Amino acid sequence: MIRKLLVVIISIVAAVVPTVLIITLLSMNAPKQERVEPVFEAPRVVVRTVETEPARLNVRTRGEVRPRTEIDLTTQVSGKIVYVTPAFETGGSFNKGDTLVQIEAADYELAVTRSEAAVAQARQVLAQEEAEAELARRDWEDLGGEGDASALTLRIPQLNKARADYAAAEADLRVAKLNLDRTKVVAPFKGRLREKRADLGQFVGTGTPLARIFATDVAQIRLPLTDDELALLNMPLAFVESDETPGAVVEFTSVLAGKLRAWTGRVVRTDGAIDAQTRQLYAIAQVDDPYGAAAQEAGAPLAIGLFVEAKINGEEIPEAILIPRTALRSSNRVFVAMEDDTLDIRTAEVVSIDEDTLLVQAGLQPGERLIVSVVRSPIQGMAVTPYDPDNPEPEETDETEEDADAAESEVASAADAGEGRL
Repeated sequence: MIRKLLVVIISIVAAVVPTVLIITLLSMNAPKQERVEPVFEAPRVVVRTVETEPARLNVRTRGEVRPRTEIDLTTQVSGKIVYVTPAFETGGSFNKGDTLVQIEAADYELAVTRSEAAVAQARQVLAQEEAEAELARRDWEDLGGEGDASALTLRIPQLNKARADYAAAEADLRVAKLNLDRTKVVAPFKGRLREKRADLGQFVGTGTPLARIFATDVAQIRLPLTDDELALLNMPLAFVESDETPGAVVEFTSVLAGKLRAWTGRVVRTDGAIDAQTRQLYAIAQVDDPYGAAAQEAGAPLAIGLFVEAKINGEEIPEAILIPRTALRSSNRVFVAMEDDTLDIRTAEVVSIDEDTLLVQAGLQPGERLIVSVVRSPIQGMAVTPYDPDNPEPEETDETEEDADAAESEVASAADAGEGRL
C-alpha cells in the first residue's frame, strides 16, 4: 500500500518539476516590457475670430390679418328685396356708393306724393293766414286803435299755426324722400362681402342684417410683443404713429397657394393696455391696399383671416458682434479659445437676430476666438487645438485641415443634439 503511494507521489513530482523549471527559465529569458506613459492630445476645435459689423435688431412675431373696418350691412326701411347686385355674394367686391340691394319702393313713392300734397295744402293755408293777418293789422290802424293790439286781433296765433303746419309738412316730405332713398342699400366704402345673410325676394324689416362686409383700403395685424421685444424696438407703451415718429417697418410672410409671399407694412400704434392673460402688449401693424397695390407687389392679396409671420425692423447698431446660433451652448454659454490655447467657458447676453444669427450684447470682445465646433466633455481651462479656416496657419498639414473640416461639419448636427453643451 505504502509502495503504491510512493509510486504515485514520484510520478506527480516527475511531471510537475520539469514544467515548473521550464516556465521559470522562460520567464527569466523573456524581454522586459517598458511602461509607456499616455500622451494627452488636445481636441481640435474650429474657431472664428470675433468681429464687429452693422446689424439691425429685428423682432419676429406673428398674427392674423384683420380688416380695419368691418360692419353688418343693415336696412333702414322695411320691404321686399326686389334686386341684388351680382357682387352681392360671399367674396364679392364693390366700390363706395354702389347699390348692393334694392327694396321695393312703391309704398315709399306714394308716401312722397302724399307728403308733397300736404306741403302744397299747408303752403296755401299759410298764404291765406298771412293775407288775413295783414288785413287785420290794417283794420286796426284804420279804426284808430290806441295802444298795442292783442295777438288775437292781429290773428298772430292762427298765423303761427299755419307756419308750423307748413314746416311739419315739409319735414314729412323730407322724411318720405329720405325713406325712398333708403330703399337703395348702398356700399358705405370700397370693400368685399364676407357673409351673405339675405337674398332676392326676402321681406326684411328695419335693422335686418343683410350681409357682413369689410373695407379693403387697409388691413391690420395685431402683433404680440414681450417686454424684452419692446425694449429692442425702443417702442413706448402708448405709441401712436405721427409725422415726427413714424412707425417701424414690418415685413410679413406667409405661404399662399404653395408659394412664399411677402408684404410690407408699418406699425401704426400699440394697444392702450397690456393683455391680462398673456401679459403682452399688442402692436397694430397696417398694410395699405391689401387687395390692390400690395397684392400686385406680392403676387397675391393679403387676405383677411390669413395667418402671417412678421419681422419688425428695430434699431440699427453700427458695430455689433454677431455669432452663429450653433455657437451658443446651453444656458447662454459660449466657448472661447484663449491665447494660451485653453478653453474659457463664458456666459453671454444674446439677442436673436434671425433663425441662424445671434447678437451678443455682453460676454465677447472683438478679436477673440469663438469656438463654433463641438467640444466633447468641456472643462474650464482644458487645452484645445484651435483651427481657423479663414486664417489657416502656414504649417498646417493636410491631415490637420481634414480634421478641422470634419469637426466643422459636425456643428449643425451635433449642436442640435446637445453635444458639447453644459
